[in-house]
Amino acid sequence: MRPILELLPEELPGEGYRKAQIAHWLYARGALDFAEMTDLPKGLREALGKEWRISEFTLVEAYPSRDGSVKYLFTLLDGQRTEAVYMPYPNRKTVCLSSMVGCPAGCTFCATGALGFGRNLTAAEILAQILAIAHHQGLSPREIRNVVLMGMGEPLLNLGNVLKAIRTMLHPKGLAMSPRRITLSTVGIPKGIYRLAEEDLGVRLALSLHAPDDETRKKIIPTAERYPVAEILEAVRHYYARTKRRVTFEYTLLKGLNDHPWQARLLAGLLKGLSAHVNLIPFNPWEGAPVEGTPKAGILAFAETLRRLGVPTSIRWSRGRDVGAACGQLALKTPAPLTFTPLLEDAGR
Repeated sequence: MRPILELLPEELPGEGYRKAQIAHWLYARGALDFAEMTDLPKGLREALGKEWRISEFTLVEAYPSRDGSVKYLFTLLDGQRTEAVYMPYPNRKTVCLSSMVGCPAGCTFCATGALGFGRNLTAAEILAQILAIAHHQGLSPREIRNVVLMGMGEPLLNLGNVLKAIRTMLHPKGLAMSPRRITLSTVGIPKGIYRLAEEDLGVRLALSLHAPDDETRKKIIPTAERYPVAEILEAVRHYYARTKRRVTFEYTLLKGLNDHPWQARLLAGLLKGLSAHVNLIPFNPWEGAPVEGTPKAGILAFAETLRRLGVPTSIRWSRGRDVGAACGQLALKTPAPLTFTPLLEDAGR
């Protein structure tokens, strides 16, 4: 069977009116089985079920955090697994999506990087995370209005599939999201940043910088050996010039490594003339991590230095730490207690 979520709404099977009906069932109603599409002729429903599938998962497990966020562990059709996180806020519902199984970037502070690289996710598998989470939460997929591609994987190394999924997120007959509410996070792949700029989909870019100098960055991020800070920032400046979208710089503070005052001053200098916002991220611990986080006092001092130098700065206190759902903690691990939902395991397969 073929994955129907690979298709843009106008590419769906059937004539124009039927395409619109199917798209509505998928992205507004969140149907996980063609049998649910009751305003389609029975023969069409049966034909769709024989040729296409909706679900990309055999099992969806949910791990609720005390803070209201939920980590989801997905078992894919080939048996591999990936994760996503649902984060409800008073005025919005956000999902953190994965673009890969594991991650090839190997950042020292990230449990996902320690797993290594499994494979790229397809566009259907990326979109299916949203549909599965919405189903489990009792929501229409269109009630999830914010997406951050900050889960497992490096999105710019799977850019074809990521862009395909984003186009369905933005499509008025798809998830009908605003591009301002979709953020793509990258460790800094210049070629991918240039391509993202030329695609001009209007989504937000977040750069995981984590150090303002090459010497320190190489200790944290293996890809820094290939892509120096100056080259990455040149691509980011091109992105801003092309899109006029403010760029977020993510910076995980690590004790004695990238948290010195001189590094805050250097970072402020690098961002001069660029519309940028710095998100300081306290390190979220995981078993076997080779680094330690900067204490709270050091985080606050680093933030104050940046603000004093005119850099808009916030501290992102992560959610879901108790279930391994916080930034840098996704590692396909099962916390206790466990609740799980099979999510119509045979739906559309």
